[in-house]
Amino acid sequence: MTDLEDKLSRVLSGAADRAPQAPAGLTAAVKARHHRRRARAAAVLAAAAVVVVAGGAGTAVSALRATAAPQPATGATGEATPSAGELPPPIEKVWPQAVHKIPARLPDGRAYYPQLLLDDRTLLVMTGGPDGDRQFLWSYDLETGAPRQIAEIPPTKGSAIFADDVAAGGGDIVWWASYKEAGSPRVARIWTVPATGGRPRPVTDVPLGNVMKQGHINGLTVAGSDVVFAYEKGGVYRVPLSGGRPQPVKGAERHHVLRWPWVGVHHGKAIFSELLNAETGERRDAVLKAGEEVRCGVERCAGMAVRYKTVKVERPRDRSGKEIKCGTRRCPDTERTQTVLRRFVRDRDGSGERELPTNFQTGDDAGLERFFKVDVMGPGDQPVLTLYDADTGRSADLGIRPDAKGAMGIPDGGLDRLMTYPIKDEMYVLDLAAIK
Repeated sequence: MTDLEDKLSRVLSGAADRAPQAPAGLTAAVKARHHRRRARAAAVLAAAAVVVVAGGAGTAVSALRATAAPQPATGATGEATPSAGELPPPIEKVWPQAVHKIPARLPDGRAYYPQLLLDDRTLLVMTGGPDGDRQFLWSYDLETGAPRQIAEIPPTKGSAIFADDVAAGGGDIVWWASYKEAGSPRVARIWTVPATGGRPRPVTDVPLGNVMKQGHINGLTVAGSDVVFAYEKGGVYRVPLSGGRPQPVKGAERHHVLRWPWVGVHHGKAIFSELLNAETGERRDAVLKAGEEVRCGVERCAGMAVRYKTVKVERPRDRSGKEIKCGTRRCPDTERTQTVLRRFVRDRDGSGERELPTNFQTGDDAGLERFFKVDVMGPGDQPVLTLYDADTGRSADLGIRPDAKGAMGIPDGGLDRLMTYPIKDEMYVLDLAAIK
């Protein structure tokens, strides 16, 4: 396997590992939370080889193919989303308490990549990349704009992938990097450093197989005095922060980390519909109906009710070598069509179902299981990305627009409280937990 293939594998893997919000407290009070935020330099490398790149703030992707504004959906307050052709107000007007606008570069001019909120006012960011730049972790005070260097991430040797999957808890910060040294198998090395700063130290090396087929690791979480992670193919493990050999979590041999201690399995298009509390043994399975495709959090599931139908079609004769019987000019064939019956969000027990806007992003996680990204068409058929609150029915324009080439930045966010994205020379930092 080449180093580029490895980088592409890591960037494009679609494992679902998401995490809880982090309450206040920078050092010992830093609570366990995690969200997979890919280092952006990897996205830059992969962008040269693929059309759409998975990643976070600043990642350019193909323009959103929104075909219509969302259909009106009423929330708890009875307020409906805007009708077709009408954009909601800017997010600064709708939820000003949640919006922090900060410079997109540090005072010394360095670009940075948001990772997580250490507390209500402290953002953890990373600088540097795999192209020779040294990598550092910093805390950034959202009120004063003052950065503080926490640590330099140890330089890598051999075929390595830079730091990824940053998490924090109990006053410690952890991350991993993939290594392949001559004569040795590839491993994911987990590192840790105190949130107050210091010298990083390795926790353990996690054996990796063929990462193109099996993936790396994800779901990295600090759980008390341990680090928890999962293989992208499934299987949850934990290892002491002090070091040691990773041990499998009993009963979670096929599972992924959703939000520790909740782990779950993926059944086709039912993502995290079955959950297990790895500490207590409690099960929490979602109530689903036939034909539903869902992506679930700990409390809620969002998705669509879909009907599929196979229809007969005729295609022009070609020279593709397909083994179907053709007439003189046409070839009979079949194709599968999809009809979406409804889009919804509801509690895992099947109660409290609410309609979702037509163009909500089905493959994405909802922030705090409440805030959904929705594609709409603005004036001049320009795609616009909005944020929809399923609790209140309110929507806000995130302010993101396609560039001259039609590419659009996608906000970095998951099930947790943090969402970030750059617009020109500003970084938007949204703390969704501030929205009541």
